[in-house]
Amino acid sequence: MRWNEEALQELEKVPGFVRSMAKRAVEKDVRKAGREEVTVEDVHKGRDKHIAFAEDKEDDPVTRIAVVRCETVSEVCPGVACFKAFNKRHKHFKPYGENTEIIGFFTCGGCPGRRVSRLVDSLKKHRVDVIHLSSCMMLEGDYPSCPHHNEIKAIIESKGIKVVEGTHH
Repeated sequence: MRWNEEALQELEKVPGFVRSMAKRAVEKDVRKAGREEVTVEDVHKGRDKHIAFAEDKEDDPVTRIAVVRCETVSEVCPGVACFKAFNKRHKHFKPYGENTEIIGFFTCGGCPGRRVSRLVDSLKKHRVDVIHLSSCMMLEGDYPSCPHHNEIKAIIESKGIKVVEGTHH
């Protein structure tokens, strides 16, 4: 598959850790179209198809939520209970209607929540409305509760985002 110079320059803008995957996806679409040369337009189409989000309308009634969870607990928990509770609108997800979606599920980055601020900034670009502190951050007993959950909550709230403490417990 040939790439014209402009397409190669555009491909260089793709983060290195996903560049080969992006290249394969664009080439697959070009092959499917029966062509042998990739143009910058093909790269743009690939970006729009595979990673770009459709523009959200200002009057969009969707509530967008994200869940932040403990880095340490994430090593043993795949997050299934958080998603089940959301899907069934159980426990801390009870107030949400059908027009609610999870747009993010991330770890704090380790004590003292080093990743939270920049990921919340990223989520704001996607119009997050609410961030839940996962139940693993609130647990007491077998698992100690997160010693930094109050600071993490304050960081999120300082960015104008509502915080709910808990997911499935």
